[in-house]
Amino acid sequence: MELFSVAESEELLRSFEVRPLGGLIEDAAKLCRAGFGGSITYSRKVFIPLTHLCRDTCAYCTFTKIPKQVSSPYLLPEDVLAIARAGEKAGCREALFTLGDKPELRYEAARKFLDEHGFATTVDYLEHVCALVLRETSLLPHVNAGIMTESEIARLRKVSVSQGIMLETVSERLCARGGAHFGSPDKDPRVRIEMIEAAGRQRVPFTSGILIGIGETRLERIQSLLALKTIHQRHGHIQEIIVQNFRAKSDTRFATHREPNLDDLLWTASAARLIFGSEMNIQVPPNLSYGDFPRLLEAGINDWGGISPVTADHVNPEAPWPDLAKLETATAAAGLSLEQRLAVYPNYVRNASDWIDSVLVPSVLRTVDSEGFARDDNWSPGSLSSIPSDLRSIRSDRRIDLILARAKTGTRLSENEIRVLFAARAGDVDAICIAADEVRAGTSGDTVRYVVNRNINYTNVCTYQCRFCAFAKGKTHDELRGKPYDLSLEEVARRAREAWERGATEVCMQGGINPYYTGQTYLDLLRAVKEQVPEIHVHAFSPLEIAQGASTLEISVRHFLGMLRDAGLGSLPGTAAEILDDRVREVICPDKLSTDEWLDVIAAAHETGLPTTSTIMFGHVEGSASWARHLLHLRDLQERTGGFTEFVPLPFVHMEAPMSLRGQARMGPTWREVRLMHAVARLVLHPLIANIQASWVKLGEDGVSELLHGGVNDLGGTLMNESISRAAGTLHGQELAPQQMENLIERARRQPQQRTTLYQPASTERRAVSFDAPILSELVLTPFNGKRKMKEDIQLQH
Repeated sequence: MELFSVAESEELLRSFEVRPLGGLIEDAAKLCRAGFGGSITYSRKVFIPLTHLCRDTCAYCTFTKIPKQVSSPYLLPEDVLAIARAGEKAGCREALFTLGDKPELRYEAARKFLDEHGFATTVDYLEHVCALVLRETSLLPHVNAGIMTESEIARLRKVSVSQGIMLETVSERLCARGGAHFGSPDKDPRVRIEMIEAAGRQRVPFTSGILIGIGETRLERIQSLLALKTIHQRHGHIQEIIVQNFRAKSDTRFATHREPNLDDLLWTASAARLIFGSEMNIQVPPNLSYGDFPRLLEAGINDWGGISPVTADHVNPEAPWPDLAKLETATAAAGLSLEQRLAVYPNYVRNASDWIDSVLVPSVLRTVDSEGFARDDNWSPGSLSSIPSDLRSIRSDRRIDLILARAKTGTRLSENEIRVLFAARAGDVDAICIAADEVRAGTSGDTVRYVVNRNINYTNVCTYQCRFCAFAKGKTHDELRGKPYDLSLEEVARRAREAWERGATEVCMQGGINPYYTGQTYLDLLRAVKEQVPEIHVHAFSPLEIAQGASTLEISVRHFLGMLRDAGLGSLPGTAAEILDDRVREVICPDKLSTDEWLDVIAAAHETGLPTTSTIMFGHVEGSASWARHLLHLRDLQERTGGFTEFVPLPFVHMEAPMSLRGQARMGPTWREVRLMHAVARLVLHPLIANIQASWVKLGEDGVSELLHGGVNDLGGTLMNESISRAAGTLHGQELAPQQMENLIERARRQPQQRTTLYQPASTERRAVSFDAPILSELVLTPFNGKRKMKEDIQLQH
């Protein structure tokens, strides 16, 4: 298969050249914005020049040196680590290894160094230092190692998240005497093309591009871009196309060679965007355009490349990178938002199992958000870290205002529109939160409600294999999860009575899927509470427990729900939803209810007269597409049944979650994502679900206080005995007393109201008791004993 058609390339060139440059640029910019919205990305990196020795003699290169010009043929491991650690301290995420091509084939000094250090080739040594950086720092290596064999590419894939080599040009003319690549066997286009193909076969996220102004024609530029496009269509691995402009350097054969001017660079960048379409990342290095670099944003680029606050551009040392503040200012002045990425681009992060070696995936997941960008804060749900603030006010996505206008009218948004909202950054996030708060004000005014309740988790024994759950699975800490237990009915009843005596109007009861439980067990738990405290509202049993209970009694879910309702059940928690996207559920809870099964149980509850809450657990392995589908499932069901009382976003607490301990999940959502989840939910579910709740257990008092200005009108329950989030590692306590609740709400300039489960005002008597509650008694955790449980069940049946 040919990599490009001469006729096609000639036709493309004619179509580009007959058009005014301004029109070409405008079309490229529109295409870019369609694909990337208002974001311009960059990678904060350190540049590690492992060796300046090279067997090639390119006419324009000042990176390569000869042995007598360097103190050591290669950087020593301690030198590599010193650079990496300096970068880590400065907030870098990427270690860019750049080196000359196969110096051991030309220089005795290189061969001697490698032999003394126990390596056969430069690639062997590179593999070693990449592994060292991975082991000793948080940086992720990207390697530009010159021409490699496919087996070498495969080896480096295990110690680097991405690799690259510039095609530069398909012109073989430039390898002839007098050409830019004369005397450089590794610049043969056929050799470079074969390596790029090999990287595709090895599923390596790969960087390539063209170098303009070295003697090639515009037609050859088009042909080079078409060749890269063809390779990418075969393998899907080229993550970015760099359009790099030649700059003349003294002490080179091309010292007096004419440089391409800015218009030529803008023309080529625009041509690259038009050839590759809206989805390819197109980069032009800003430092090679000096003070004119902001104009590059006009030409359809969406990436500035690697920028280092620590090291120079060793390939172009005469052209320093713009500092990050200047880069951000220039990007903002163009109405765009600067976002940090990793060495591997977001699309490849989102599909990490396909593109990144399994050993490296945990390191990647620790540093990214749901979109695959670098996390923009170090905050995590459940931690005591301060709530981050984003001082950037730039609005960059023009689509958002139209979507917000539709949402305010209660119109059902599309999945794609919701994803646009979730992708918001900087000032666009503020705009979404303001819109959500306007809807909140129109729906529930300034009243913020909460319920005085007690959690009763009657067993932490569970047969399911949920990979996020630290309550019943995973690493055991006595102060968190504790030992397996199964509460006696007497202890359940005692806790319910104590809750009532402390002002509660509700007990919330859920537990693990205990193999000894049957539908009768749930009825017994319910009756134990109602016989002890007839007045209290029992909010109990997840949809998974309902399904299990019905199955053990060999009756329908609807029949079982009717039995529970008649026995005094007041409502169901809409938990066990996690993410209503079966592709995600297969990863995090493969043996749990499917999306349709969960929705069916909830619908049956509503139709049986049992209202439910609704929830989402976000910030682990899923992304915005799953969030959008989840919200639309809830909206559509609510439109049919009207049975949801509220929506409760539950940020994933990662600290003790099994899949986090195994490096299989992110560190929970970022604060930006938490803000967006609550605000976007308010807009998407409007006007069908009126109450949006924030979880103080996951977010702390400062967190939920901030969210009261972003669409939230409810703070949930005081809880008394929260244990599930504490098992996952949250440090925000197990009870938030009524006085604390009301102080928090008033500090946020809202009006507190104590409510019941079903959003009626709590009675004066209940409110008075809750403000004068005695200290909780010590809990009795009945040790799990299957034989005892079986004996109790037999006695109850008789």
